Amino acid sequence: MSGFVEKPEPLQVPGLVHLHTGKVRDLYQNEAGDLVMVASDRISAYDWVLPTEIPDKGRTLTRLSLWWFDQLAELAPNHVLSAELPPGAPADWEGRTLICKSLRMVPVECVARGYLTGSGLAEYQESRTVCGLALPEGLVDGSELPSPIFTPATKAEVGEHDENVSYEEVARQVGADTAAQLRRTTLDVYGRARDIARERGIVLADTKFEFGFDGETLVLADEVLTPDSSRFWPADAWEPGHAQPSFDKQFVRDWLTSGESGWDRRSEQPPPALPPQVVEATRAKYIEAYERLTGTSWS
Repeated sequence: MSGFVEKPEPLQVPGLVHLHTGKVRDLYQNEAGDLVMVASDRISAYDWVLPTEIPDKGRTLTRLSLWWFDQLAELAPNHVLSAELPPGAPADWEGRTLICKSLRMVPVECVARGYLTGSGLAEYQESRTVCGLALPEGLVDGSELPSPIFTPATKAEVGEHDENVSYEEVARQVGADTAAQLRRTTLDVYGRARDIARERGIVLADTKFEFGFDGETLVLADEVLTPDSSRFWPADAWEPGHAQPSFDKQFVRDWLTSGESGWDRRSEQPPPALPPQVVEATRAKYIEAYERLTGTSWS
């Protein structure tokens, strides 16, 4: 059992139709048929959307995505039409809302890995492969790969876990030409983002992208290169052989699995509310990631 500890009720906004409540984003459609994407302050861990929000998280993710879309415009068009507040929308949506093209979404999480960790490490330790791709002997947690790899995954519902799949399975699902385009674009965008992050003292270990089609054009969609969709490590602390410090939900995960939380993630019980110190430390990490990558102050 997993999902929302407390699922929020969608807001009723004149001129908008509610489409979906996700882990972080609420999706609406306006009268023109465009997608209205609102980034909340919700945070998820271990397949649960927690009952405690992280202040300013949604605005930080939105700002960072917009910055990255600008950096990557030469490599891939994106779905953003406007960041203006829709008429009649609540004031709290300011800074966390994007009006986007409605795309024909590809049902694949396009994951690029430049370093070995997470589910990739677990598979490597069993078979010396990641998503069926053979890797050399001697790699450890945090090792840089000889070259970045495309390791797609299925897109899971809220409360479900994304499952790694082979490239061949993606080709079977979406066709060989689309699969090749997804792999090429994913690795191109990851390579550019990795170099930008490295210049700013951050290791981009891995990330996931979502794409959709606008007619015949492949378009980068959803969020992009945020701490929710990527593993960012401080370059000056990178040391293969163990888990790396990161700019993401690390404080949340560590607290939930500590004795202090009193929660057993193997049970069917929902996780408890986060204490103030974990909320503040997590907020600070998201903002630090934004400021270090963009070179601008969050406030």
